[in-house]
Amino acid sequence: MTERVATVNSDRAYFPVANPLESFWQTEKHPLSDHRSTVDLPARSDIVIIGAGYAGVSTAHHLLRELGDAARSITILEARGVCSGATGRNGGHVRPDLYGHIPTYIERAGPRAGAEIAEFEIANLRALKRFIEEENIDCDFTLARSMDVWCNEDAAEKAKATYDSMKAHHFEYMDDVVFYTRNQAEGVCGIKGAISCASFTAGTLWPFKLIMHIMQKLLDSQLVNLQTHTPVYSIQPDGSGGFFVETPRGRIYTHKVVYANNAYVSGILPEYEKNIIPCRGICCRITVPDGVMPPLLNNSYINRAGDNTLSYLIPRTDGSIIVGGASAKFRPFKDQWYNNVDDSTLIESVQDYYDGYMQRTYRGWEGTEAKVDSIWTGVMAYSYDTHPHIGQVPSKEGQFIIAGFNGHGMPVIWLAAQELVRMVSQDIPFEATAMPRLFKTSAQRINRAKLGREDKGDIIGSGNLPSVKP
Repeated sequence: MTERVATVNSDRAYFPVANPLESFWQTEKHPLSDHRSTVDLPARSDIVIIGAGYAGVSTAHHLLRELGDAARSITILEARGVCSGATGRNGGHVRPDLYGHIPTYIERAGPRAGAEIAEFEIANLRALKRFIEEENIDCDFTLARSMDVWCNEDAAEKAKATYDSMKAHHFEYMDDVVFYTRNQAEGVCGIKGAISCASFTAGTLWPFKLIMHIMQKLLDSQLVNLQTHTPVYSIQPDGSGGFFVETPRGRIYTHKVVYANNAYVSGILPEYEKNIIPCRGICCRITVPDGVMPPLLNNSYINRAGDNTLSYLIPRTDGSIIVGGASAKFRPFKDQWYNNVDDSTLIESVQDYYDGYMQRTYRGWEGTEAKVDSIWTGVMAYSYDTHPHIGQVPSKEGQFIIAGFNGHGMPVIWLAAQELVRMVSQDIPFEATAMPRLFKTSAQRINRAKLGREDKGDIIGSGNLPSVKP
């Protein structure tokens, strides 16, 4: 039996700012964005979920599916509006990692542990597609090919070596990956100066519309109470197996808490301060003037330019482009992005990077007059070892976490929330779920980050993950 320990916030610096920049995804307003189900907080709730982004809303959805009417009462507390954090500010990709970081995970924990992550993310994409189709959700979901592109000679050689090493493991999922070398790469991907590229199946969507659809269904059930603009300041045990969830609007009594507040989790769980670091990123929408027909892009992209600056990109059915990344350009200016939760301002050193991006990067776009239509900042949660933290918070019975997604939550969260719900509702251990073993939160992982210890295979600044180690 683990001890019920108080969780006390000691630093409000890890709380969301009140006035974030508007992302393109949020331009179509929704009546539930600032909704409160009741004027006052409920005095009691069976389960309290902290955070109304992808993780929190998915957790609530799976709880209702798992428990049905037995759920009785679930309360979602959100510091700002629904889907106002990373989910509503990302690039719209649902893109599994099939080989990018998997070799490091294999080195860290063995081939099976690495394959578990890729297979889980592929299953997540398929499960999300199935759900969207069953619910007939209008969220612009597409399933197509995604292109990995390398325009740097050394990076292209390393990518080919990684692809060959992954094929040598004979993982069945690698059959979906096609790798193109120099004589084919630029013609296949359409990016100027491409030296190599790879293609595999991935998805894109309008994340805000997905989350708002699920939220509407939750509220229609009348088993979920949503309270926006209600930050949680602390969790206090009552001494008899329950907790008081403390907010500026009062307290709620509950027996189970789920922390789904990602980059802000250490504001209430200080033991994660060195494990889950808030890091700012940048994303934008690019449009062309009316009447201009740019070359059709059928794929989504991760493109590494000649100087290894990485950008992710999805084309939209309205002809616009969503593109972001460029962390290599602002990484030297640590105060602008590291341990920083301010999504009310742009990242100064990179705010002009995507001006002219399509013209200088993609063949056939030179005369399109494509320009940045809107640009915004988002706050991601980068974990010390690049794995999310999921499961029971160590030494805190009745408290669960699903956070720390390293800017890669869309390919993970749907099924991760489903499996976490099994822990919450059935009282089963992490090992009895279908989650990859490396996702389990643990005292060992927490302590390794606190001590600043680097194990063999730790990732520092690899791929699209910036270094978050002090």
